[in-house]
Amino acid sequence: MVKGITIVRKAASPAVFEGLAGLFGALGFEAGKGWQEEFSRSAPFLAPLGNLEFVDGTLPATPEILIEVTGLDSVHEIASKWAKANGDPSAETVSPISGTHWKSRLFTVEPAPGLVFGFWEWADVLAGRPVAVEGDLSAAGMRFAIVVARWNAVITDRLLQGSLDALYRSGARRADVQVVRVPGAWEVPSAARTIAETGSVDAIVTLGCLLRGETAHYEAIYNEVARGIGQSQQETGVPHAFGVLTCDTLEQALDRAGLKAGNKGFEAAVAAIEMVSLHRKIAVQESAPSRAGGVSR
Repeated sequence: MVKGITIVRKAASPAVFEGLAGLFGALGFEAGKGWQEEFSRSAPFLAPLGNLEFVDGTLPATPEILIEVTGLDSVHEIASKWAKANGDPSAETVSPISGTHWKSRLFTVEPAPGLVFGFWEWADVLAGRPVAVEGDLSAAGMRFAIVVARWNAVITDRLLQGSLDALYRSGARRADVQVVRVPGAWEVPSAARTIAETGSVDAIVTLGCLLRGETAHYEAIYNEVARGIGQSQQETGVPHAFGVLTCDTLEQALDRAGLKAGNKGFEAAVAAIEMVSLHRKIAVQESAPSRAGGVSR
């Protein structure tokens, strides 16, 4: 059985060899198992998919070696930085990105004279790939509970406001959002589990804040809180969004509660909305065959 395709190219000089290895390393290729002998050495780079293509008639105006990527603009930026760092201030060895007649975008890199690589991606990023099932960010018609710890309230109140902001901005009705306060992070899983078992909500947002002290108390509490929330989600089937901060200092917690690094309460609520939507879409897909033709599985 065919296992893979390998293209072997000789570098014109040790400097070219080092340059090629540096370029492909910078682009994030996985390094393979090379070899080193007295008069030669190799630097293999691996890709998850290989193609061998034959053409009858006129060859397309593309390099012989084409490398399909995702995020072509980022790849182009990395290649340009590499070119400038390796003696090409104008980065002329890297061409601009241009469209092709085969519904893609492409640029070329010539790291050594006569050795040209083409990097490309489909203009439609979903071309050739299965369309993923993803949740929408509309909370209309959804019911939520927010379980928030009172301990470290200067942080958790900010997280709560972020969660409410996300839910209301996304279309949730105030009557469909229940806020439940518990003494501390330790009590969050118990309250979340009780609410989930009632079946009265579509998702639960869990909020709390644990700050590291000088004892092992922090690790013990965090591990049990994370385990309890995860177990409640898995056993009840109700999505639980994790918004419990675990920080070394109060300053770090403030940054993650809206000061510098976004608001994790907002992010947790957005995740909860998406998961409810995703669950509903999957349920519709699973029930579609039986409705259409009575097919059972």
